[in-house]
This record gives sequence, structure tokens and C-alpha cells, in this order.
Amino acid sequence: MSIVKINVLTVPPEQRETLEKRFAARAGAVEGSDGFEWFELLRPVEGTDTYLVYTRWRTEEDFQRWMAGRGQAAHGGGGGGEGGEQGDRPKPAATDATLWSFEVVQQAGPKQG
Repeated sequence: MSIVKINVLTVPPEQRETLEKRFAARAGAVEGSDGFEWFELLRPVEGTDTYLVYTRWRTEEDFQRWMAGRGQAAHGGGGGGEGGEQGDRPKPAATDATLWSFEVVQQAGPKQG
């Protein structure tokens, strides 16, 4: 069964638009990756400043391959200081990030017909 990775991002209100524009600008960056199954960017509705970035992968190995290649570039290459710009890399929109990992053990979709 598939695995799910959820990146939990703390995003201050003044950075929400920036974060959403950055994700929109990179639309399609992950969709062609081997083993990729699904992506959703979830905006908080009330009572929190936490965005969830949901991705679903065929296997953990597929996710790790993506992270070692295109994912590393998409996530800033692992560098970057807290103090703002580094080279031409923009300051992160999120102030904190945590990665959650899950295995899909059950799933359901809408009934057909």
C-alpha cells in the first residue's frame, strides 16, 4: 500500500499569500516523479496558522528518491539561514516545518453507479 507524507508548515498570516504563490509557481514539479500518486496543499480555515502539504507515494523508496533529487531542490537544498535572503534564494514563508509519515492501511472512494 501507499505511503503518505504530510509536511506541517507554520505560516504567519502575512506570509500565507507568499506560500500559496510559491506552490502555484511550482505546479507540476512533483507530478512526473516515479511513484508519485497525489498532492494537496491544505490552507487552515480557523484557529491555526498551520498549513498541511499532503503527498502520497507508491513506496517510501519512491519518496526518498524524489527527496534526493528534485525534492531537495524544491525544499531549498537543505541550506539557508534564518536571517533572510541567502544568495538569490528567498526567505522561507514558513517559520517551522515538521514531516509526518504514514502508511495507508485502509482507503475508500465514492461508490460508483
